[in-house]
Amino acid sequence: MTEENKTKEEEVIAKLDTFDELPDAPPKRRIKLSWVGKISVAVVAFWLVICIIGPSIAPYHEMDMEGDDSFLDAYDNFYLGTDYLGRDTLSRIIYGARNTIGISLASTLLAYLMGITLGILAAVKGGWIDMGISRVNDAILALPTIMLGLIVIAALGSSIAILVGTAAVIYATSVFRIARALGQDIMVQDFVEAAKARGEGVWWIIRAEVLPNAAMPLATDFGLRLVFVVLFISSLSFLGLGVQPPASDWGSMVRENLQGLTYGSYAAIWPAFAIATFTIAINLIVDDISAKSGGSLAKKMV
Repeated sequence: MTEENKTKEEEVIAKLDTFDELPDAPPKRRIKLSWVGKISVAVVAFWLVICIIGPSIAPYHEMDMEGDDSFLDAYDNFYLGTDYLGRDTLSRIIYGARNTIGISLASTLLAYLMGITLGILAAVKGGWIDMGISRVNDAILALPTIMLGLIVIAALGSSIAILVGTAAVIYATSVFRIARALGQDIMVQDFVEAAKARGEGVWWIIRAEVLPNAAMPLATDFGLRLVFVVLFISSLSFLGLGVQPPASDWGSMVRENLQGLTYGSYAAIWPAFAIATFTIAINLIVDDISAKSGGSLAKKMV
C-alpha cells in the first residue's frame, strides 16, 4: 500500500470516528422561557402559594372589622387601608385569592375534562355522535357567556358548586371545538393509519397517539381559558351573583368599595390590581410559550 493510499484511508477512518460520540438518546424536552416568562411564572406561583397558605399569614380574618372607620388610609396596622366596613383590605385580598383563583382553576379543570372527552370522542367516532354533540355545543356557544351565567345563577342560586359547574359547562364548549379539531387532524395522519393497520383498538389510538400529540396545544390553551374563567367569575361577583358576602373574592371587593374612590380610597384598586397581575402574567406565559414572530410552538421546545 502506497503512502498516498495510507493517508486517504486514515482520513476516511478519522471521518468515521467523528460519529462515535453521538448521544445514545435525544435530550429531554424542556420549555424555553424568556426573562419576561420567568417573571410571569414567579407572579403566578406567588398567587398560587397565597391560595394555599394565605389565611395562615393574613394579618386579620377576612370578616374582622378592625378599623375604627371605613376607608382608612394605609398605616402600620393596615398596610393597604380598610374597606367600606373597616375590614383590612390586605387580609381580604389574601382570603379572596383562594376563592377567585380556586373557583376559576376548578372550573377550568372541569371544563377541560368535559371538553377534551367529548371532543376526542366526536373526532374519533364521527357520524351521528359527532353531529349530536356538535349541535348541542353550537347552541351553548351561541349564547353570550355572561347572560347564560346570569340565567343559570338566577334560576339555581349562587353557591360555589353552581359557580364552578356553570363556568365549566360554558367554557367546555370552546375546549370541545379545539379538541375536536385537533382530534380530526391527528386521526388522518400516517402514524394513526399505521396503528389501525396493526389492529390497534380505538382507545389505544386515543391514549397513545391522539392525546400525546394534542397535549401541547391544549396545555397552551388552558392558560388562556383560565384567564377567561377568572374574568367571568370576577364579573359575576362584581354584579353581586358570584361569591356571596361576607366571604371575599376580588370581583366583589371591587364592587363593594367603588364608592371609596370618591373619598380617595384605594380599596377598590387593590383587588383590581390583583386580578390584573394574575391574568396578565398568565397571558405573558402563554405568549412566551406559543408562536411568536412567525415562529411555531415546536421552535420553543428543545
